[in-house]
Amino acid sequence: MRHAYLSLTLALVCAMSPRTAAAQTKPAAAIWTPPKTAWGDPDLQGIWTSDDSIGVPLERPRRYGNRKQLTEEEFAERAQENSKISTSVQAGVNPQTGYWVQHEGVDAEPYSSNWTEYARRTSRQTSLIVDPEDGQLPPLTKEAMMLRAASIAASRKKPRPESWEDLNMNARCITRGVLGSILPVVYGNGTDILQAPGLVVIRNEMIHETRLVPIDAPQNPRPHLPDAIRTYMGDPRGHWEGNTLVVETTNFIGGRVGIGANGEGIKYSDDLRLVERFTRTSDSAIQYQVTVHDPKTFKASWTAAFPVTREPGYRIFEYACHEGNYAMANILSEARAAEKADPATK
Repeated sequence: MRHAYLSLTLALVCAMSPRTAAAQTKPAAAIWTPPKTAWGDPDLQGIWTSDDSIGVPLERPRRYGNRKQLTEEEFAERAQENSKISTSVQAGVNPQTGYWVQHEGVDAEPYSSNWTEYARRTSRQTSLIVDPEDGQLPPLTKEAMMLRAASIAASRKKPRPESWEDLNMNARCITRGVLGSILPVVYGNGTDILQAPGLVVIRNEMIHETRLVPIDAPQNPRPHLPDAIRTYMGDPRGHWEGNTLVVETTNFIGGRVGIGANGEGIKYSDDLRLVERFTRTSDSAIQYQVTVHDPKTFKASWTAAFPVTREPGYRIFEYACHEGNYAMANILSEARAAEKADPATK
């Protein structure tokens, strides 16, 4: 019986195809291990960017239904659009003459690629919102609808800004809010994360707003600040769930900043509570997720998710927003000039 068993085994081995045999002897792929800090916390430190999600809308276009990923054809269209942005009109110095010239590429873009950032790895997501399933913002509450209608009516009565107070918080270089600072926009999508024992620092590239997140044990979190103390970026508290940093933020100033890119869009209330999750997934990526709870504004909570990545050579430069804010003066002076030229205002 022993000889018969050995003969059968040898026959089976010889009958195996070379590909099958090679597959059985091929070493298993190495399992990636998330790095740790010197004091043992998951290491999220570095400069990360949401550039790879440029072109992904916050809300999912209706034509995609509940589908969260693009088809190959749709993905190719988005990649082509991102390529247009990255190769739009560029200014540079002619090495022969020393004069500044424009290099003609796709010249129909609103910004040249000197100003725009672009996706290096185009995302396949159909929307940044992943919950609800349809990728849409939940319905507004009655209170939020009334406030939004009043805001639209006021803007129609005053089509031109009369003062700096008529411009949004981003245009005034004050804040973009937490969500507005990480959602991908035309440029300045960097986020710098620093860590120390018991503390995580999250610094945004545009406006250079910085959040100091104290880290506690999840079963013993420190209380939030008193309700009367509020800021544009809120009061964050953090803890670790395995390799994931969870940041819960409350104590926002409501009615000033929106939940969209650059802090625009539907303005959130002072009841806003954000729960963010930062999970390191590779040497060059963090999966970011944020759930928005605002019962005064939305009838249900909703969640957005996308990766932030580490790009070779990406740096955060000085963002002198107030010092370089010519838009403020130009917008207001243009409005005054338009009023003088408009017979209706006379």
